[in-house]
This record gives sequence, structure tokens and C-alpha cells, in this order.
Amino acid sequence: MPTDIEIARAAKLEPILTIAERAGIPAKALHLYGNYIGKVDLGFLADARERAKRRAKSKLIMVTAINPTPAGEGKTTTAIGLADALRRLGKHIIMALREPSLGPCFGVKGGATGGGRAQVGPMEAINLHFTGDIHAISSAHNLLAAMLDNHLYFGNQLNLDLRRISFGRVVDMNDRALREIVIGLGGNGYARESRFDITAASEIMAIFCLARDIADLQHRLARVVVGFTHDRKPVTAEQLSASDAMTVLLKDALMPNLVQTLEGTPVFMHGGPFANVAHGCNSVIATSAALSLADYVITESGFGADLGAEKFFDIKCRQAGLEPCASVVVATLRALKMQGGVAKA
Repeated sequence: MPTDIEIARAAKLEPILTIAERAGIPAKALHLYGNYIGKVDLGFLADARERAKRRAKSKLIMVTAINPTPAGEGKTTTAIGLADALRRLGKHIIMALREPSLGPCFGVKGGATGGGRAQVGPMEAINLHFTGDIHAISSAHNLLAAMLDNHLYFGNQLNLDLRRISFGRVVDMNDRALREIVIGLGGNGYARESRFDITAASEIMAIFCLARDIADLQHRLARVVVGFTHDRKPVTAEQLSASDAMTVLLKDALMPNLVQTLEGTPVFMHGGPFANVAHGCNSVIATSAALSLADYVITESGFGADLGAEKFFDIKCRQAGLEPCASVVVATLRALKMQGGVAKA
């Protein structure tokens, strides 16, 4: 039986312009990243949302799972299989999924594009750097961290308390040695404790995926709290004059990525916050875009129903005004056994 990567490499993907046409996206609204990946222009999506208000409401379906095991329970493969099946039945459907982080790709989890014949392609390109969205988020996050330390170095006019700085740095890799660090040594600022999180755990990632458009993103970034003054008042990115520059770094990343399943179903794959530290859902922009174009939209939430699905309903849906019509819960014997005390092996 062929492996996932053998199946992915043997698959004959359709040109992304064909997938865009299938989704209802004109060629002029697509920014090409090779033959099989594209980014969709935000101006076109804004027009599409206005047109969608004048037609029948699309149906949003969310896929989740019971308490997962370390091996995973197959939410993505189930979601992809459901989407492909609905398209075979003649339904106009688009998927909206998270994009993978490099850390888990090189860890136990592996990639995040499904498995077997229920995969999104081009699998290797998506799992390795993709269109650079996560790297852009890393840059925006670390720009704010650098501007914070620069502010301290040149006098600390905002009177930030070094003991109450809450904003660290990020890197898109599992690097345990960087979780707790000391910075500012060698005369390069004030020596203090800090940390590196993985980019998927960045507050900027969570904000990026909840923003409705670039103006909303800019307003949300301005309100990021980096720490507190000696009299316990919050200090924000706007006070450090960082939010505008951060928005500029994210302007291209904010365009949702268009790819396809191995059967040619259109997929928006955009944003990737973890569900244990953030809301664990793909971007509001991608989900809203899919709803404005298709009759059915399949999406998923991270981790199990008790974590990612709760956050999908309580955070993403409320923030974006989404109204899901159904949920699919993946339940496996393996997970039931493990939750009952049976060893993973």
C-alpha cells in the first residue's frame, strides 16, 4: 500500500486557475505562486461578500473530534473526504482549513494536509513554507519585540516595568531551549528574562485569524498589550508606534491561500493558531470568503470538541457572526480505548 507522500507525489493536480474558476474566482483576482498555489485578492473577496448578502445563505459545517490521542484522530482526512463526497454529489463546495506550522511538521505530528487519498496538495509545498504567511507573522511579532527592547534601551519614556513585560519572541520551530531565555547581555540593553514561543502560539497569529480586513487587523494590532508600567497601566503596540509597521508586514499574508484536494475540490488554507493557546481555527477571512462563493463550506477546529470546537463556537463564530448549520464529530475506537486507560501501543 503506498504511503501518504507516495500518493501525494503521484497525484495529478489541476492548474490553480482551473480550481479558481471552479470556486468562482476570476483569474485577475488570483496572485499566482507557481502552477498549483494562489492567493486571492482581498478587493475581490470584499465584493463577493456584498454579492453573497443578496443570495441564499451558504451552509457552514465544522468537523471536530472526541478527546484526541497523540496519534491524532483524523479530523482533516474526514473533512477532506466529506468535501470531496459532497462535490461528487454535485454540490458547490469550498473547504477552509488551517495551514501547517513547521514545528509539528518536523515533530511527532508530521504534516497537516490530510492522509491517504484524502489530502490537500501540493502537499510538500504546503508543509514547507507554503506562501510565507507564518514567516510574515513571525516577522511582525518579532518587530514589535525588537521595538519594545529598543524603547527600553533609549530611555524607557513609557516607564515600563521590566518585571511586568509579557511579550516575548517567536520562531516557527519546536525549540525547547528557547522557551526561557535571558536577553540584553553584553551591554545590548537591560538584562531580563524572556522567551520564544512557536509562531502558531503567537498573539499576532490569533489576531491575524480573527481580523475581517486589513483595517480591522491594524486596529487589533494596535491594542496588543506588551507589558505594564510601574503603576500597573498597560502599554500597547500603538504606544510604541509599532502597529502600522506590523500591518505592512502582514498585508500580503492576509490574502487567503487557494489550493485543492487530490480530487480537485477548492480549499482555502489560511492561518494556523494552535487550539491549546489560541482559538485553533483558520482565518475569518478565508471562512467568510468561502461562504461568499460556495453553497457548502467545510471547516475544522483544532484538538478535540472540548477545546477547539468550544473556541470555534464561542470565539470565532461570535467575533465573525458565523452561524454553523452542522458539526461532524470524529470518534475512533483507538481514542475510546486510550481515554479508558489502554496504552497507546
